[in-house]
Amino acid sequence: MDRMIHTALNSLANLRDQRVVSAQNLANVAVPGFRRDLTNEGSAKFVTALDSLSTRALQLERGAHGFSRAAGPLDRTGDPMDLAIADRGFFFVQPPEGGEAALSRRGDLQLGPGGVLQNGAGEAMLGADLQPIILPPFRELEIDDLGQIVITPQDGAPGERALVGRLATVDPADDLDLRKTLDGRIRMADGSALPPPDQRARVLQGVREGSNVNATEEMIDSIELQRTFELNLRLIQTAREVDEAGAALLRPPGS
Repeated sequence: MDRMIHTALNSLANLRDQRVVSAQNLANVAVPGFRRDLTNEGSAKFVTALDSLSTRALQLERGAHGFSRAAGPLDRTGDPMDLAIADRGFFFVQPPEGGEAALSRRGDLQLGPGGVLQNGAGEAMLGADLQPIILPPFRELEIDDLGQIVITPQDGAPGERALVGRLATVDPADDLDLRKTLDGRIRMADGSALPPPDQRARVLQGVREGSNVNATEEMIDSIELQRTFELNLRLIQTAREVDEAGAALLRPPGS
């Protein structure tokens, strides 16, 4: 009986973790470039008592959550400040609060204070030298598939064009262990430095990538999690009833 109850409680704890991840995904379904969070694999741990045989096995979390690298839907907006990466790869960004650089797929760009090129989250877009890109005043902006930024200066002569920077991109290997850190940004799982820019990602201008979260799939998963949660609660209630029935059988008559 003890094992049955602890198994159900362990399952409820794991379900709580999965529901948090599902809620996080649903909350970010409309965020450009958001990468769907995945639950971690977990690992089995055996609980022993006084050096005796193992009394029960519980599944526990192991490590940080992963994320899906699948590409999100592409929406052609025609806005020159909208960028997307075709298929694979990431932009390099600098968090607004400072700190280590991170990787991102978000490409809804805007100009911040001082002409700093930022995405919709306020993260500075980094150039090939891993420094924030600062744009001078311009009339037109063009970004090619290598991430090179060419502008028509605001006070330039007719037909004058200037190369003012290049967006840093990288297409990391599939076996590179990337994870989301506590601030929700993508970095190396072991805290080491990110791989250097290789400019192998293909940049699309006038296109915005949406979140790769499938809202329908997440809703179905949420319903299944709720059903499993209710099933485990019913299991605990059944264990209680069985335990009370067994205790009643052991009572002396008339007690």
